[in-house]
Amino acid sequence: MTAGITGAGVLLAPASPASAARQVNWDVLARCESGGRWHINTGNGYYGGLQFSRSTWRANGGGKYAPTADRATKAEQIKVATKLHKKRGLKPWPVCGKKAGVYKKASSGKSPASKKATVSKKGTYVVRSGDTLASIAKKHKVKGGWRTLFKLNKDRLDSPSRIFPGQRLRLR
Repeated sequence: MTAGITGAGVLLAPASPASAARQVNWDVLARCESGGRWHINTGNGYYGGLQFSRSTWRANGGGKYAPTADRATKAEQIKVATKLHKKRGLKPWPVCGKKAGVYKKASSGKSPASKKATVSKKGTYVVRSGDTLASIAKKHKVKGGWRTLFKLNKDRLDSPSRIFPGQRLRLR
């Protein structure tokens, strides 16, 4: 039994107690799986923001909330997903589970001002909410614009229009 899979792929890292203890950013995962639409039912056999199959939803306690995930609240879907994640890590989401930003960063106790340093000395940039490849390329004067930025990061990006907060991109 697996949660919905919207694309092909294999998650190489096995689920482990350490990975299960990490906190998932369910909004990032849902944006990848369903465009962030928590009540989606496209008729493909997967439901809700995290694209649960009916059997996976029920097997992980979702039946007490609704017959399918698209009929449950976001909070209820996250409760079921958290239970599934504790058992299997991100394996049920083999494509979207590999996206940068899926795991929340541990609180370091640093001040919010430290978050402004998004460009490292090594020529990388950490994507923030609202960024596009074009805006990043323009801001950091990447010769060739977004196309060059996409080529530099082709191993990290599926599409030039799909970047996520927390992703680290090469600038040169």
